[in-house]
Amino acid sequence: MIFRKLGKQGPTVSAIGLGCMGMSEFYGSTDEDQSIRTIHQALDWGINFLDTADMYGVGHNEELVGRAIKDRRDKVVLATKFGNVRGQDGSFMGVNGKPSYVKASCDASLKRLKVDVIDLYYQHRVDPDTPIEETVGAMADLVKEGKVRFLGLSEAAPQSIRRACSVYPISALQTEYSLWTRDVEEEILAVCRELGIGFVPYSPLGRGFLTGRIKSIEDLEEGDWRRNSPRFQGDNLKHNLSIIRRLEEIASAKECSLAQLALSWLLAQGQDIVPITGTKRREYLEDNLKALQVQLSKDDLAHIDQAAPRGAAKGLRYPEASMKAVNR
Repeated sequence: MIFRKLGKQGPTVSAIGLGCMGMSEFYGSTDEDQSIRTIHQALDWGINFLDTADMYGVGHNEELVGRAIKDRRDKVVLATKFGNVRGQDGSFMGVNGKPSYVKASCDASLKRLKVDVIDLYYQHRVDPDTPIEETVGAMADLVKEGKVRFLGLSEAAPQSIRRACSVYPISALQTEYSLWTRDVEEEILAVCRELGIGFVPYSPLGRGFLTGRIKSIEDLEEGDWRRNSPRFQGDNLKHNLSIIRRLEEIASAKECSLAQLALSWLLAQGQDIVPITGTKRREYLEDNLKALQVQLSKDDLAHIDQAAPRGAAKGLRYPEASMKAVNR
């Protein structure tokens, strides 16, 4: 395993982490036993960076991760998030960054995870109604209380990142980044590097699209939220499949899978980048890890950039209503 450091003072983690969201909801059917076996296999193969959130499965995902790591806590750099509020019926109720909510959420996550401390605690989305200085101040209190080790933000805009850092060091920013979502290259990556913040791309395989296994919406199970994603719809999907075909040619020439090509490209963007791949199955996990063995030359990177330039994908990355909560 290759390891990378998140931020100037943050934790050292495996160069590829494991996102656990899909083990509880959003991506079709789930199997708890299979998911726990996948987490155990990840730890056995040297992945030490696990990512969850209190909203995934309305708390279920944290409980699942807690069960999976109960006898191997010392092997894990554990990340979770707060801020996206959901009702017990799963309904989305907005974003909350109020200090009292921050502290209550942390206590609830610790209880579900059955741990004494969270290694990396993210604000999942920035609350437009609460100054981020107040939110981060409450998060910093959790560090002082020994409940949290490091702080992170997710989908925060450059100005929010700067304001947060004025209160307490931010170790990691988690935002979508992949060969079909390169928006962060415009400004956010530069701000993170200026401030010494590690970057954690989520959906590094384009929500599974960059594996090449999704050719039509019928390849997605009923209930899979991607069926409502603009990028998987109609003409957008047809256009985006043309990007896949170009990348598949490059992957074939490199004798690697498309997923491995996409992940190795991300890893080549900087030593401060640690993608988290979300998978429920050990065979996909194994395929993803082999990206660490793929070496890309300058010519390879140039060919990939030509095949999937910034802004190439068509369609919003979330439905329009959800886009209002990102990059703010």
